[in-house]
Amino acid sequence: MTPAALVAALGLVLAAEGLLYALFPATVRAVLGRLIALPDQGLRAVGLAAAALGAATALAASLL
Repeated sequence: MTPAALVAALGLVLAAEGLLYALFPATVRAVLGRLIALPDQGLRAVGLAAAALGAATALAASLL
């Protein structure tokens, strides 16, 4: 993966996240409230699952 592809991927993530905040602010607030209430172990599990899903998506994209 080239540096340009990594920057483009980061830009897409930021754009998608920004759209979520702009279109669904109340829902984002509610989800973040639930994340804050999670114990550390639960938050780690959510983070590891997100990281694994992101890595799998990037790997799948690189194989296309």
